[in-house]
Amino acid sequence: MHDFPAGRVAVWATAWLSGRTSFDEALDRVTGEHAHLVTGMPGSAAAEPLGTALAALRGLGERRLHLVLPVPGDVRGLPAVPGLVPAAVEAGQAAVGDRLVLVPSPGPEVVTWAAFPLDGLALPPPPVEGSLRAASGALDLAMVDAARTLADLDLARWHPEVPELLADLARPRPAPGLPDDHDPLALSVLGRAQRLAAVLDLATTDAPGAAVTHGQAAARDAALRPLSDAVRAAITAAYNAVPR
Repeated sequence: MHDFPAGRVAVWATAWLSGRTSFDEALDRVTGEHAHLVTGMPGSAAAEPLGTALAALRGLGERRLHLVLPVPGDVRGLPAVPGLVPAAVEAGQAAVGDRLVLVPSPGPEVVTWAAFPLDGLALPPPPVEGSLRAASGALDLAMVDAARTLADLDLARWHPEVPELLADLARPRPAPGLPDDHDPLALSVLGRAQRLAAVLDLATTDAPGAAVTHGQAAARDAALRPLSDAVRAAITAAYNAVPR
């Protein structure tokens, strides 16, 4: 839950399409050190480099992309395109535009993207996102409520890095890799949400050698779900923030 290539595509493609950054800067920030290939682009039968696909967005009439983080039971913001929902839920993310949806499948060396054209499709409204301040506040409240659960799980016993991760939340550490004009609060919220996501990953990993029943795992996951929902909402709001 820590890497969001669909978020990078959404935020940097939007910055480029709105004239806030250059195409080369946007592509470099999205791709990093990995090769990126896109399949399913309109008019193309073969896989093509991500740069070619991004360049085609303007010709398709795209103005911005949104990050959507779907989970089973909550796929709001995903258009009803055959094959899109299962692919996006499996990936846990998608970059959704008015003309195209891009779903990543990261590999060790190559990130493969599946493109889903939306020609002539009636699009659902994007999910209603709270303000960044609301997302930040919800993150704080969820963390307070989850603290007791984390203690009950005796997480630090099996994962000694957890106390340091939790203490680190009090230190401002903006998320790197976003446009220079991005809202400073969005950078802060994203950085904190990503660190909380790391804690959640540990909390939902069974202790080595532990015999965890299905009922115990279900109770644990239910107790942590408000924090998971708050993290997902904060990450979405942070990536989708647009400078005024």
